[in-house]
Amino acid sequence: MVDVSGKASTLREALACGKVLMKPETVEAVERGGMAKGDVLAVARVAGIMAAKKAGTLIPLCHPLEITGVDISFAGDRGKGEIAIQARVRTVGKTGVEMEALTAVSAAALTIYDMCKSADRGMVLSDIMLIKKSGGRTGTYVREKKAGQGKKKGLR
Repeated sequence: MVDVSGKASTLREALACGKVLMKPETVEAVERGGMAKGDVLAVARVAGIMAAKKAGTLIPLCHPLEITGVDISFAGDRGKGEIAIQARVRTVGKTGVEMEALTAVSAAALTIYDMCKSADRGMVLSDIMLIKKSGGRTGTYVREKKAGQGKKKGLR
């Protein structure tokens, strides 16, 4: 584990995203609350928040951090057959929250899979990546957008 004791505490924030690819009818069932296990996105949101808080336990050599905020949002697209996930994580500390944001997206995606697998076992977890991070010695990082990437209308 890297020694960060000499670093200054600063506001740190990270934004990560990912998506779950599925049948269009599965997206529709999620949107209308038609899955047998309940409200998929509400449970996935809680799972993502819990995972962000446990990243230091789940990932070897990842520092345990005091998280000051986690926001998780979803956007469904029936035409593409996908649910996009975004996680924004914040802390004031000596190391960044990139791993916490990525872990939040991953856990939310796994939860969506778990809650929808009875309707669609062919789902794919895809494109989990860091979009932006700020704070600390290295400053701000922003992933370059590729053609066709844009902001999607959120489900919740």
